[in-house]
Amino acid sequence: MDPATLIGVIVGLIIIVAANVMEGGNPMSLLLVAPMLLVFGTTMCVTLAGGTIPDAKHAFGALKNAFTAKVRPAADVVPMVVALAERARREGLLALEDELKKVDDPFLVKGVTLAIDGTDPEEVRDILEAEVHAMKAQGKHSAKFFADAGAYAPTIGIIGTVMGLVHVLENLAAPEELGHLIAGAFIATLWGVMSANVIWLPIGNRLKRLTELEAARMELIIEGIAAIQAGANPRIIAQKLTSLLPAGEQPSEQKAA
Repeated sequence: MDPATLIGVIVGLIIIVAANVMEGGNPMSLLLVAPMLLVFGTTMCVTLAGGTIPDAKHAFGALKNAFTAKVRPAADVVPMVVALAERARREGLLALEDELKKVDDPFLVKGVTLAIDGTDPEEVRDILEAEVHAMKAQGKHSAKFFADAGAYAPTIGIIGTVMGLVHVLENLAAPEELGHLIAGAFIATLWGVMSANVIWLPIGNRLKRLTELEAARMELIIEGIAAIQAGANPRIIAQKLTSLLPAGEQPSEQKAA
């Protein structure tokens, strides 16, 4: 599991609370049910209104993934593909059926299985690229849902503050209550801005990044399968796939050798 989002969100909230305490504030004064309900509840509702029910289902399904996803580096694909290429070069594509039992990547298994079944290389590429496209589209919608929530939340918070100030004006005859009412009114803006920048936007960016990483891994697999079908030398395949990796993931010259 890559805990970047979990650490970032939790530590960010802790720092905000700690800063509030250091300034002499009471953390419990931030936990007002009415403004929190207004900001979180309305934000989710208007975000839902801007899309479809399936979009929301996919987004909430991806929410767990944002916090607990295990990031699989694209570099891990290279040795797996090279091992398959070596076996195929020695014994033919049909020999890869046994080798696939050791592979735990469903996308790689699917692609190699298509190759073993004798599917035309262009058709294999088309099928796999279509799956990548569908994955990207779903990831884009999930990320957009939370990005939209991050855009709506601050404005919803301002609406809550305006409502609170209206209530303040209704109680001008009770000066002893004004300080408490004004402070409560601005809690909505606080939660709107804070939820957008500490929760919703980071989650949206996280889902977008996870989609990019998975797409890069899948595209590397497609190139590897195409090379296996073409009967390329395993060393050439390793060099080609390594050259497609981001600079930070490419092995050193000693490791490559």
